[in-house]
Amino acid sequence: MDGSPPALVPPPMEWDRAPWNRWTFQHMREMTPTAEVWRGTGHSARLERREENLDHLPVAGADGAATTLSRLLDETYTDGFLVLKDGAVAYERYFNGMTPRTLHLSQSMAKSVTGSVAGILVGRGVMDPDAPVTTYLPELEDTAWRGASLQHVLDMTTGVRFVEAYEDPNSDIGRVDVACGWKPVPPAGDPAAEWPQHMWDLILSFKETVRPHGERFEYRSIETDVLAFAMERVTGRRLAELVSEELWQKIGAEESACFTVDRAGYALADGGFNATLRDYARFGQLILDGGRGIVPAEWIEATRSGHVHGPDFSPSMPEASYRNQFWVEDPRSRNLMCRGVFGQLIHVDFDARMVTVKLSSWPDFSSVSFSVATLAAVHTIADALK
Repeated sequence: MDGSPPALVPPPMEWDRAPWNRWTFQHMREMTPTAEVWRGTGHSARLERREENLDHLPVAGADGAATTLSRLLDETYTDGFLVLKDGAVAYERYFNGMTPRTLHLSQSMAKSVTGSVAGILVGRGVMDPDAPVTTYLPELEDTAWRGASLQHVLDMTTGVRFVEAYEDPNSDIGRVDVACGWKPVPPAGDPAAEWPQHMWDLILSFKETVRPHGERFEYRSIETDVLAFAMERVTGRRLAELVSEELWQKIGAEESACFTVDRAGYALADGGFNATLRDYARFGQLILDGGRGIVPAEWIEATRSGHVHGPDFSPSMPEASYRNQFWVEDPRSRNLMCRGVFGQLIHVDFDARMVTVKLSSWPDFSSVSFSVATLAAVHTIADALK
């Protein structure tokens, strides 16, 4: 896909799959329209460097056999990996052509970025988590979100029927791909189906519930987009502006980030954010530092106090829970995580004072073995850096 013209072009329906995603996740601005998340004119926040060579650190591989950290990173299709210990860079590696200036697709880590800005607005009194979401988006009275609170949306505990079947292009998440502009209508799609023109069009189409609001958690990406539309409505600013002004400029980002946008200019809150490895780490450090007056400390504490809603919460994290668009690793450490399909991770370890970022381009949407091995390696690194 290098050269002019390129010898290979990613197919429209499979650009996020192997082998194409090894290139596309670092080139989203060349794939689809985007909106800048401006870093502002200030200096970037300096990252001290106290580096350790962890290449040969013994860890368990995806198959459970002994290996080294560098081999595990290679085995799990890593594009960038960075560890901050006490705010300083302890370990930083790039692979697959990625550089410190490369913007990499976050997938669902974007949800935590969006949720953090929501926390800022809640702390300012602009939004109320206990208010019905229809307070901010009255049009949703005619949808399945009728009667749901903003907190239900934040925690993905509404009862809205939404099928997040990644392998099925005709599922609800497949319709998100079309609505957000990531993919065309599937060639084998139902010819009688009405495909959404943009994300707001899609949201208004959900009319069914499968359970009472608040009964239990079910992972559904569309909830983050409902949240983002509420944020845009109450502030009068688009999401890319909100993230820039409320977060990105304030953390001292090195590079402007970007969101992919749909035909109506909506920035995809549930997965369209792109940023550099170091700036993802700066975001994680902000959370580790209790928000530093940018994100309210009480919002972060409330997020860490999430509760598990039912058994089999996550195959790779059996004790995990979900709160305010973040994953909570377990009820003891209450570590926070931003996670995205194809191997994206920001892990915030409060006891170890460590932030780990892993950007990847896995061949598959999810991998329990890759996830388990990565999380175990993160804890091994924390022990090694004590």
